[in-house]
Amino acid sequence: MHRRRFLLISLGGPLVALPAHSQPPAKVARIGVLAAQFPEALRQSLRDLGYVEGRNIVFEIRETQGRADRVGELAVELARLEVDVIVGTYPAAVFAARSATTAIPIVMVYTPDPVELGLVSSLARPGGNITGVTSLSIDVSIKQIQILTEVVPRASRIAMLWNPDSPWHPLVVKGLRERKRGPGVPLQMLEIRAREELDAAFQTLVRERIGAALALADPVTFSHRSRLAELATRHRIPLMGGLRAYAEAGCLMSYWADETELSRRAATYVDRILKGASPAHLPVEQPTTYRLIVNLKTARALGLTIPPSLLARADQAIE
Repeated sequence: MHRRRFLLISLGGPLVALPAHSQPPAKVARIGVLAAQFPEALRQSLRDLGYVEGRNIVFEIRETQGRADRVGELAVELARLEVDVIVGTYPAAVFAARSATTAIPIVMVYTPDPVELGLVSSLARPGGNITGVTSLSIDVSIKQIQILTEVVPRASRIAMLWNPDSPWHPLVVKGLRERKRGPGVPLQMLEIRAREELDAAFQTLVRERIGAALALADPVTFSHRSRLAELATRHRIPLMGGLRAYAEAGCLMSYWADETELSRRAATYVDRILKGASPAHLPVEQPTTYRLIVNLKTARALGLTIPPSLLARADQAIE
């Protein structure tokens, strides 16, 4: 007969026998995620850290799905749920979360220069309830344009598709206009606030004989990236995007910080905060790896030959 050991526990009353291996039930952490589209790499990264969905963690996912105007109400909804942490995957989501709560810790994933945006006091000491990973700077936009010029060296102008309602885009436009060291080719700025404006924007590109275009990362362009790629291919305009999903949707190229790395590092922030760390004292991290993705199928449709030197630098070529 197997023997089982028991502990006798007294809480000021009768002794209670419990199995020696018995543990109090673990607290289930509630993670609010405010995103244009939920980053599955975040789920996997938290799983790698020992979090099992439904056992010790649950996600409260709120996706804007192309409706940027909903981000405020979704952030308030997460704050009312009193989740343990809010993960914001783009600038407007982080701003909305900050407006909704000053008590719940907020972790950034794809937010650019948070000091320039006024979200944190400094990268080393954020000082409030926001910390996480910053994804890019104006220099990255310059790099994206420089890569475009390698593919289309005869382009006399390159268009930048940007959203004036984004917290970050106006700073990029202002920075590029003021910098003496720019991308080396004249830029034409085209505003896009909604899907309905995409067709008119490409008509302008064709009319103005723009040689190539860069779509700044934004919930509008991200949610409608397939439509962007379709229009660009139809009008034979080489289009660069940010996240790899742009290239996978049919844009010619994408150049961005490694998204898996960003999600993995964001997951470590969530883990540390759940274990008691204060976001005010967790330094904001910057990406160390960037990925260049080239869509060769789109290149053929556009009649372009990708320079061998550029292909050699690409992290992935989509056939």
